[in-house]
Amino acid sequence: MAESPAPRVLAVDVLGLDLARTAVFVDFDGTISEADTGVHLLERLAASGWREVSEAYKRGEIGSRECLLDEWELLPSDEELLRSVAREVPIDPGAAPLLDALRGAGAEVTMVSDGFGIRADEVASELGVPLLSNAADWRTGRLEFPHEDRCCACSSCGTCKQAPIKDARHRGLTTVLIGDGASDRKAALLADVVFAKGPLAAWCEHNGVPCRRFERLADVHAAFGLVVPA
Repeated sequence: MAESPAPRVLAVDVLGLDLARTAVFVDFDGTISEADTGVHLLERLAASGWREVSEAYKRGEIGSRECLLDEWELLPSDEELLRSVAREVPIDPGAAPLLDALRGAGAEVTMVSDGFGIRADEVASELGVPLLSNAADWRTGRLEFPHEDRCCACSSCGTCKQAPIKDARHRGLTTVLIGDGASDRKAALLADVVFAKGPLAAWCEHNGVPCRRFERLADVHAAFGLVVPA
């Protein structure tokens, strides 16, 4: 889907960023969506055993790609059912205004997700922004990883969130990450500005990674000082 036009926006220099030279990467699960859609699917539909897999990932014993593959096998191979249940998770009402305002101020905006990609693809299309995510191949029933990076030092993620940040920095852009969870940690180490909530905020503070805490995307919107001219 072609990206939809965004309204012209004035950016008050709150963060000291030139948004026309900035790339913003926004996590989906738990950031744009109000809860993790993958966890919601697993709680509602998965066979037993998924919590053990999830805890192993959180402890760093397995990478996200292995975690997702193991969890995917526990879900029914029914696209209509999975999409219907994923839509039960609300979207932060501040998502569309924030993304529109950022794009209107000239920023590159990309949605990034290291989840199943089932709801992320729909929301990215609705919001008119590009998406980097894992994806289900409904013909084969397999979960695919079109944005993995086998050359990365860890090479264990489904979607490598460091790779697009590295690319943006090579192009001379300032990078901003907005996220909430374990899959955002490595990207947080590279981004110039990090907005974090929940577990990511706690991890950043524990590990000395500078971040700006937020609870809702409206908080991030306010922090950017984005104003639509009358």
